[in-house]
Amino acid sequence: MKRGIAVLVSVSALFGVAYVTASKWAIRHETVTFYDASRDNRPVPVDIAVRRDKEMQANAGMITLPVAVINHGNTVKNTEYGFLANIFAARGYMVVSPQHDLPTDPPMVTKPGELYVGRLPQILRGVANIHLAMQEMKKVQPNADYDRVTMVGHSMGGDITMYFAKQYPDEVKKVVTLDNLRVPFVTAGKFKILSFRSQDPQFKTDAGVIPTDEECEKAGIQVVKTEFQHNDMRDTGPDAAKNSIQSMLDKFLSDGDSAVAPVDTRSAPPNILEPGPVALMAPAKS
Repeated sequence: MKRGIAVLVSVSALFGVAYVTASKWAIRHETVTFYDASRDNRPVPVDIAVRRDKEMQANAGMITLPVAVINHGNTVKNTEYGFLANIFAARGYMVVSPQHDLPTDPPMVTKPGELYVGRLPQILRGVANIHLAMQEMKKVQPNADYDRVTMVGHSMGGDITMYFAKQYPDEVKKVVTLDNLRVPFVTAGKFKILSFRSQDPQFKTDAGVIPTDEECEKAGIQVVKTEFQHNDMRDTGPDAAKNSIQSMLDKFLSDGDSAVAPVDTRSAPPNILEPGPVALMAPAKS
C-alpha cells in the first residue's frame, strides 16, 4: 500500500505478526487513522483488508480494485467483522472498515417516535466517516474504485449502510445488510440488495423497514431469514452463523462480480495476516 500521507494519516504499527505463507492468497490487514478537519480533527480509524497479489497489481496500475465498505454495529469495533472482510478481500476487493463511534462520543439515546428512533445524528456521523475514508483512501491507494462501492453493515452499521445508499445511490454498486432495524430498504432497484435477518426476540425490526415480497422481487432485493441471533452476525458469533453468511454472500458476489473481480475463492483458502492493535476503540457490547 502506498505511503507518504502526511498530516492527515497516521498508520498504526503491526507488531510481532508474520505472514503464515508467501502464498498469493494471503490477505493483509492494516489500521490507518484519518483526521477530519471539518469536525475538530475527529480521528476516524479505518481497518483495511486487501489480497496482496491484487494490491501489487493495483500498485503497478494493472487493475482497479473494487471497494467494499463494512460498517460495524453500535459500540462494536470495526475489526470485529473479519469473516466478512476476508470474503471480499479474497475476491479482490479493497475492504475499508471505518470506526464510527469513539470512547469520547456521548452514549446514544434512543427516542421512540422520532425518525429512526432518534438515531439520525449517529447515522449522519457514520456517513461523514465513510466520505472522509473514501476521500483519504484515494491518497493511500488511488487505483481503486471509490466512486461506486459495495456497502455492507450490521445492525446500526446496516442502518448507516441503507441510509447512505438512499442518499447517495450513484455512489453505491451493491448493498449487504445484517439485521438493520431502523432505516427502510431502498426499493428504487438501482442496485442489488442482500439482507440477512435474525430471529432474535430482543432485536425487533421496525415496521416498514423490510419491503413486501413483491417489492423485493421487483427491486432485486434478497432477504435471507436465518435462525441466528442478532449478535451472532460478527466475529464473536458461532461458526455455523458465520459460515452460513459467508456461503450466501459468496454466491451473491459470484452472481454479479465475474466482470469486476473474477477470483475463484473456493480453489484455496486465504491465509490471513491478522490486524494489529487499534487505538481509540469503544469497548465491544452486545
